[in-house]
Amino acid sequence: MTTLLDSDQLKTFIAIVETGSFTRAAEVVHKTQSAVSMQMKRLEERLGKAIFARDGRASKLTEDGERLLDYAQRIVKLNAEALNTIASATLSGRVRLGVPDDYADRYLPEVMARFSRSHPEVELTVLCEPTVQLVELIDIGELDLAIVTHYDARRQTEVIRRERLLWVTSNRHSTHHESPLPLALGPSTCVWRKAAIERLQAAGRAHRILYTSRNAGAIAAAVFSGLAVSVVPESGMRPGMRVLGAPENFPALPAFDIGLLRNRHETSALADALATHIVQGLDNLTDVAAE
Repeated sequence: MTTLLDSDQLKTFIAIVETGSFTRAAEVVHKTQSAVSMQMKRLEERLGKAIFARDGRASKLTEDGERLLDYAQRIVKLNAEALNTIASATLSGRVRLGVPDDYADRYLPEVMARFSRSHPEVELTVLCEPTVQLVELIDIGELDLAIVTHYDARRQTEVIRRERLLWVTSNRHSTHHESPLPLALGPSTCVWRKAAIERLQAAGRAHRILYTSRNAGAIAAAVFSGLAVSVVPESGMRPGMRVLGAPENFPALPAFDIGLLRNRHETSALADALATHIVQGLDNLTDVAAE
């Protein structure tokens, strides 16, 4: 008689491979570490093969484990698709979205409106945090989807938009003439902050960090009051801001990708539906003209 593979065991197996350890995988699949170990023991018994080296206590795969991984991913995905297709006639429940507040004002209104009209019985929970925190929350299963600044090629991020990064100042002040140049930027983990400082250093322009905040509104306040210069994505331009460039001796900043990050361990019809609206919504956004 043919032995069938257990999809729940395969899901745990994938989580171990993706997180790098049994302990972190246990958090993702909401099981105890001993339960995860038992699942892998039973999976190996069902296969008649060892899939982890060193008696299954490490995440390093054997050759048989490597072969199993591709099948496991396809089986789990197909299982989720079947359930989602059958359940998608009338969607209800809750879906959790993370987005940096730099993007929230520009992206969320249309996405939320379209999604709500299509799925009025679904509760949408939105959390605004920087990309680094959103990636961590996705990894531990606290979010279903996250719109993030794509900066790590190792992440399985679906790139959905590309934008320019711009130097901005208040259109009522001349802060950009000061030396050293006062800056209002995100925390040290912010890739925009790193890009801004690297370009200023390469240009030999004296500068100092005057304000640091994770909140886009607080950064904008420092700009509007004429206290500092900052960098924002083109979608983050607000009335009262003025773009600085080569005429003001500001070095060009790199473009960056905006990506959609999915919870790979908890697929759902709700998350898939919201992802579709996000992709369509950002595709339909017009480029922001600098004022």
